[in-house]
Amino acid sequence: MRHQEIDFPGGSLSQDAGAAVVVRTTSRMLAIVGLLALVGLIVAAFAAAHGTGYTYGAVPRDAAASPAGEPPPSDSKAQKRLQAKLESQHRQLETALQSKVPKGIYVVVDQTQNRIYLKKDEETLLNAACSAGSGLILKEGDWGKGRKWVFDTPRGLFKVKSRQENPVWKKPDWAFVEEGKPIPKSNDDRMDYGTLGEYSFQLGDGYMIHGTLYERLLGRSVTHGCIRVGRDDLRKLWKAVQVGTPVYIY
Repeated sequence: MRHQEIDFPGGSLSQDAGAAVVVRTTSRMLAIVGLLALVGLIVAAFAAAHGTGYTYGAVPRDAAASPAGEPPPSDSKAQKRLQAKLESQHRQLETALQSKVPKGIYVVVDQTQNRIYLKKDEETLLNAACSAGSGLILKEGDWGKGRKWVFDTPRGLFKVKSRQENPVWKKPDWAFVEEGKPIPKSNDDRMDYGTLGEYSFQLGDGYMIHGTLYERLLGRSVTHGCIRVGRDDLRKLWKAVQVGTPVYIY
């Protein structure tokens, strides 16, 4: 085994061909490291004893009420005008915010926590576990077209486009690629009965809220992009959610 030694500032590098690299540190390097550590301790001790040079305290109310970059007005009339202006802006913002709050029945999906909520105005009618997209990527092999699928649940505002009882799933190409099976040419060979549960709500682009055969996995991000819900919770959604019902997914 060949041995090679290379000089570098502060020490040398010893290397055997085919072996791991080992650093030899000289006493000079150890002295420098020790000196730097000592300086760091001195600086830390000084900061602890004398502070960092900054002082902290409550923000004066007048300063907090002033627009950014402007000193608070000195006379009382100007202060009252400023206060009235700020209160007016606050009311306008509250009104604008209230106008954005959904009214009536709507659905909220928190895919980070895998929770689904059925809401009516500000009242929560259902708070249940669900399953959202896994985020996994599926790539087609060399025998195929080299396609790629990302199993994410989209975020945003959707509306229920249609409702189906006892839905039948027309399996897309990726379902066969994932199973390692040839992609069928006949639509009849794509039909899957029972996988989607008793009901489904179509959100568009193939995304749905539907049931599942694997309720033990609810609460985990395991789907191909749809929202899976347990049977009992799906029945509650079916009674309340109609075509056009807003669905907020975040």
